[in-house]
Amino acid sequence: MKEIVLDTETTGLSVRDGHRIVEIGCIELDNLIPTKNIFHFYLNPERKVSEKAFEVHGYSDEFLATKQKFADIADDFIDFIKDKKIIIHNAEFDIGHLNNELTLIGKPKISNANVIDTLELARNKFPGSGISLDALCKRFRIDNSRREKHTALIDCDLLAKVYINLIDQKEPTLNLVENSENNISLSQGGVEYYKKVIKPTEQELSDHKEYIQKNLKKNNF
Repeated sequence: MKEIVLDTETTGLSVRDGHRIVEIGCIELDNLIPTKNIFHFYLNPERKVSEKAFEVHGYSDEFLATKQKFADIADDFIDFIKDKKIIIHNAEFDIGHLNNELTLIGKPKISNANVIDTLELARNKFPGSGISLDALCKRFRIDNSRREKHTALIDCDLLAKVYINLIDQKEPTLNLVENSENNISLSQGGVEYYKKVIKPTEQELSDHKEYIQKNLKKNNF
């Protein structure tokens, strides 16, 4: 099953105040394993970045002025997320901004039915505890030292690891099945890992048997 971990950075908090998206990042997961497919763009918001937002992500008006607009990348974004669940931390914020951008250019909104909010997962799993992305990284011992500023792709990478922990899929259960090509399949909840099985040679088996017999005699009191 393919899912998308998504994060955005914006010019400010509220869509009602005219704030826009300045960065969008997505990482694709296939059965909870990150693929090489990512979607990432800095965007010209066509307005100034607020001082508070600049303190969070550090993207200046000058830096963003030369970037593409959301309308330029909208179709590629829609294709990237099509028919996939979207994993977001505090989804109300990101979906609100994304749907505002889509509405401005006459595109259909993203349905909440396609969204998994890790903030809600964390709130239900750890009531009364810190549930920010940083707090969850600390809880699950995920290294977030690169997160000096909020940047979409770094946050997506961290969130992917947090999400896997939140749904208790950190380690696969060993469900070993050997196929005709001498591969072992380890699976849990649809997640599969494959490792090549290297069989010992006849000489190696003979040497091992001889070693065991000698050591058993030495330790036979």
